[in-house]
Amino acid sequence: MFHQSNKALSAQTSNSLLTLAVAPARVIRGNNILNQAVDAISRLGNRPLVVGGDRTLDIAQSYMQQLLESEEFDFMQTSYSPDCSESSLEVLRNKAQTHEADVIIGVGGGKALDTAKLIAHQLQIPVVTIPTSAATCAAWTALSNVYSDEGAFLYDVALDKCPELLILDYDLIQTAPQNTLVAGIGDAIAKWYEASVSSGHSEQTLIIAAVQQARVLRDILLQKSLGALQSPGSETWREVVDATVLLAGVIGGIGGAQCRTVAAHAVHNGLTHVCGRGSIHGEKVAYGILVQLRLEEMLQGSQLAAAARQQLLKFYAEIGLPQKLDDLGLGNITLKQLQKAAEFALQPNSDIHRLPFKVALEQLMAAMISTTAPIETNRISNDVTSGMNQSKKFSGSKSKKKA
Repeated sequence: MFHQSNKALSAQTSNSLLTLAVAPARVIRGNNILNQAVDAISRLGNRPLVVGGDRTLDIAQSYMQQLLESEEFDFMQTSYSPDCSESSLEVLRNKAQTHEADVIIGVGGGKALDTAKLIAHQLQIPVVTIPTSAATCAAWTALSNVYSDEGAFLYDVALDKCPELLILDYDLIQTAPQNTLVAGIGDAIAKWYEASVSSGHSEQTLIIAAVQQARVLRDILLQKSLGALQSPGSETWREVVDATVLLAGVIGGIGGAQCRTVAAHAVHNGLTHVCGRGSIHGEKVAYGILVQLRLEEMLQGSQLAAAARQQLLKFYAEIGLPQKLDDLGLGNITLKQLQKAAEFALQPNSDIHRLPFKVALEQLMAAMISTTAPIETNRISNDVTSGMNQSKKFSGSKSKKKA
């Protein structure tokens, strides 16, 4: 009943700007606010299905105790497993229908929230998102990514609307490991580099607004991220959490798909086919920004992209984002695996084609292994040739190692 083709489920539609899903109907944020959300949730339903990971639900239990014990609700809790995958979605839909759920509550990181949003979308009931980390803007957006059971990205689904309610509890967010906020910074800062290259010359009002908001988001993160990581729970930390969870979502909301993902996210999607759950979403996206900038250097001779890449390399070093494949645990990736990731990133419906230039397989592979190349070597006359030589050298090195 719910099976649709990947093409039909794709978020990439020619008229996406005509049916924008801009923002959640209501956002509640603050310290220790989960137990104050009883009334807000009860307006949406009284038979919630709570969806999250086992570990996340255990951590969130104390923060939601009053909510869970409220006589206004008949709760059922369940974990999504092994991923936001078609098999997991089928199991959870059946549980929701058996429970006669009238609202879905997603608790957790990006995949838990994507799962909850997609189930609610398919069953046409409201959804509440409660992020437990600041690793993505999934709590905000009208979009869900679907993965294989092994964690490989398959396709995305454009939803009819953003969540009816988003509850951002800073105390709950602070229980997450710090690397989740670092990853969230990487995912959020990509909005500027992707939106500006795909839509920076647009004359459409809302896209102009989205691109400018992406620039503001970048500036906030460049200026405040290090201080936030050094002082968890501080005002600066809360501002960075707001930037990664809320403001990042605003940009895709008002700008549409082309302001949400371009090459950086396409590289992320490709990498999931060789490393699965080996690193966090935002870490792969952050690396993907460097790949995108490298492509702009190599194929367009952009010195602005070269300078931006060097700026980001310094910023990444300061806060702990990956600069190269080795930092993602892929130091021993084979040429065959690299090609597999690049081929997926270049598939016909990929977001990478929102770049204002075409990218060949060999060019993408060369960019993926030269993200830390010194700016002095980036000469337009020999850039692609240099990249190809690096790719061949990489191939020979891996072949010998494999032998």
